[in-house]
Amino acid sequence: MSNKDFLLGCEVLLQSPPPWLRSGRLGLLANQASVGSSLKHVKDLIREAGGRLSCLFSPQHGFFSEKQANMIESPDGRDPDLEIPVVSLYSGTRQPSADDLGKIDVLLVDLQDVGTRVYTYLVTMGLCIEAAAKAGTKVVVLDRPNPIGGTEIEGNALDVRFRSFVGRYPIPMRHGLTPGEYARFVQSEEKLECDLEVFAMRGWRRRSMFDSLGLQWVFPSPNMPSWETALLYPGMVLLEGTNISEGRGTTLPFHIFGAPFLDRRRVLDHLGGAGLEGTVFRPLTFEPAFDKYRGESCSGFQIHVTDRKRFRPYRLGLAIIRALREVHPERFAWLDPPYEYEWEKLPIDILVGSEEVRRKIEAGTDLDVLEAEWQPDLNRFRENRSGCLLYEE
Repeated sequence: MSNKDFLLGCEVLLQSPPPWLRSGRLGLLANQASVGSSLKHVKDLIREAGGRLSCLFSPQHGFFSEKQANMIESPDGRDPDLEIPVVSLYSGTRQPSADDLGKIDVLLVDLQDVGTRVYTYLVTMGLCIEAAAKAGTKVVVLDRPNPIGGTEIEGNALDVRFRSFVGRYPIPMRHGLTPGEYARFVQSEEKLECDLEVFAMRGWRRRSMFDSLGLQWVFPSPNMPSWETALLYPGMVLLEGTNISEGRGTTLPFHIFGAPFLDRRRVLDHLGGAGLEGTVFRPLTFEPAFDKYRGESCSGFQIHVTDRKRFRPYRLGLAIIRALREVHPERFAWLDPPYEYEWEKLPIDILVGSEEVRRKIEAGTDLDVLEAEWQPDLNRFRENRSGCLLYEE
């Protein structure tokens, strides 16, 4: 597929601008990755089309994706080019206030997601839709690709008892939705009376992955340097709940994992029997510049995906955790709270969206059994999301 066959939601909007684009007071939820095919930022594209932006909103990591880790909040600011406020939605608040929404007529949302439940940008969008429903503000989502495709879904659905900022809605870890479809799902599931409009992409199909679209990847957060990182993320993010490095502090976050005590040979033996198709583990040694094991030599592996169709990232993450627990029962550990301001639940349970998965991993439950147990939830999710889908395979 070439660029001329594909249009982002923001480009579809600007082909035939609706009246409100030029007459309304506009807010925009975006960050540095909110660019058109030319790499020009959507705020500039809107301005050039005659739109009047009154306010910008930024998600976690800041408008320029500069904030590194969990719980590092971003302050409000001011856009130096447009000379308008930038309201951080990862500060003392996670959603726009009634006062914020009272200053605009339309809230535009243009965020690059990575297809994983715990990536917080679409939770921020969902919270904006919830706030807009109460305030009577129109929400317009300018759709973008799910970089890891829209056909495959994987993992347990969120248990509502573990609802958090990294998991607010009843979806599996790999959800297969675009931002526009996610917005429609939130509106449906939460039964929100919101004036929601989605500008769908042109030329995107559910089976498409990012590298088939002729687009340049702009990192949406500090540890998402490539779209291939997004492919690994649904499973490798689970290591954030353990004392195993997921590669933060290196140039290959989520592509590599390890620890100073890791026995590569024994871990590889365990992973070899875990049914991890389409994956090769290449031994390496790395030294994080920050985060876990800063300045220490870590023994581990780089993960190479050799077959995207057979690769199951969530199973990968669980298999790595299970192997490390079995090989190093006295050294492996779940991290203690807090995680995302939750002081009682274990970080791994918040990430997984359930305590049952951890308990069954601890009990040595086979991964095939685990996957079979969450199939009914996946079937319900497929049914519930069906009316929200905008694209064909």
